[in-house]
Amino acid sequence: MDIIVKSVKGSLTYLLIALICTVLGIYILLEEPQQKTAAFPETKQAKMQGTTVSHAEKPKDKQVEKPEKVARFPLASSGETVEALATLARYPKVNVVATGYSPGPESTGKDVGHPAYGITYSGVKAKRAAGAFSTIAADLDLFPLGTILYIPGYGYGVVADIGSAIKGNKIDLYFDKKEDVYKQWGKKQLDVYVIERGDGKMNEETFARLNQLIQNEAKKQ
Repeated sequence: MDIIVKSVKGSLTYLLIALICTVLGIYILLEEPQQKTAAFPETKQAKMQGTTVSHAEKPKDKQVEKPEKVARFPLASSGETVEALATLARYPKVNVVATGYSPGPESTGKDVGHPAYGITYSGVKAKRAAGAFSTIAADLDLFPLGTILYIPGYGYGVVADIGSAIKGNKIDLYFDKKEDVYKQWGKKQLDVYVIERGDGKMNEETFARLNQLIQNEAKKQ
């Protein structure tokens, strides 16, 4: 009988030990996935932080846009289109009273045959060219010789002449005929645009060079 009791007690001891081991094993198995799951976001976050730093250290090179080349005299060939007139906004403007004159005695006191007939104050021969440069008169204290103006409705004018009545904000636009003065212009108050300010000098060579420049530019447009 004692042997049986001892045998039963031994078996119970072994069963208890086995049960404890089983419970511990199950507990360990259940804890490991939770630890791995908790560690995963940290790992992912570390990788993301590493990636962010990498981008910060190596920014992408930005391409530098080349400035668009602007025509010097865009209205020479295109005329007064909306797009061409918009380019005038970058130039200073002056409000003036613009009249017209012709080479005859009614404007200059000189008639055909006079040695100075059709010759401006600068020595340049007076010229009207709708698609290029025309000679105009101005107050040299405001617009020195060689100043290039754009006059809406008339075109590009180069200051090459003066007039006894042309003082302050007044300019005189050259026309080939007296009739053209009245038919095409008359007298207007308007804004003119200072394309280039002159240096106080103007001669036939400079005037011819300007007209060649504007003709070359007109061909490219």
